[in-house]
Amino acid sequence: MKKKLNHTQKQRRTLLKGGLLGGAWGLFAGPAGAAQAATPPEIEGPFYPLTPQADQDFDLTQIEGHEASALGEVVTIQGQVLDTEGEAISGATVDIWQANAAGRYRHPHDSNPAPLDPNFQGWAIVQSGGDGGFKFKTVVPGPYPVSKDWTRPPHIHFKVSKGGYEEVVTQMYFPDQRLNAVDRLLQSKSPAEQAMMVARKAGSEGGLRYDIVLKKI
Repeated sequence: MKKKLNHTQKQRRTLLKGGLLGGAWGLFAGPAGAAQAATPPEIEGPFYPLTPQADQDFDLTQIEGHEASALGEVVTIQGQVLDTEGEAISGATVDIWQANAAGRYRHPHDSNPAPLDPNFQGWAIVQSGGDGGFKFKTVVPGPYPVSKDWTRPPHIHFKVSKGGYEEVVTQMYFPDQRLNAVDRLLQSKSPAEQAMMVARKAGSEGGLRYDIVLKKI
């Protein structure tokens, strides 16, 4: 059962959002980086969300109005949207969706018998900051079977767009995952492309860094 937030709780949630996002954007301020290749594209997959939801903020571990948090290992993912010259792109739409900690998407076509998590948001859409920064708080998605001889490793789907740039749909993989080495999608990429698609460890608290590079039209 959903519980309405009182005024104090709403203020705290708003301040938390602003503090986390502001902190993320501040980390990335600085001179433009070096030229680099655009982020490799990947298939969107069959589970892009269909059901509208009011809560699409950066914190996927907590749904507004729910007292309980999502199950699973919490992880913070921060990054920057850049162009191929290393310049930050502000106001880009960063759209992510993923399976829950059990490997189940909240999608009517997902036949995985793993349980749904009623407290996992599963989908978020934010805008990059003035220096291209973005940040998400989520849980590590569980692996899930595609066929009897193929299990997808933990991954998060990204769709990033901004006027004047080519939209990229891709997938972010987690470092040190055994299934990465045998995943058919990831292993179809070159070593350089794989390196761009696997997040990097950042900081001492288990956070991850994942940058997105867009090509100008």
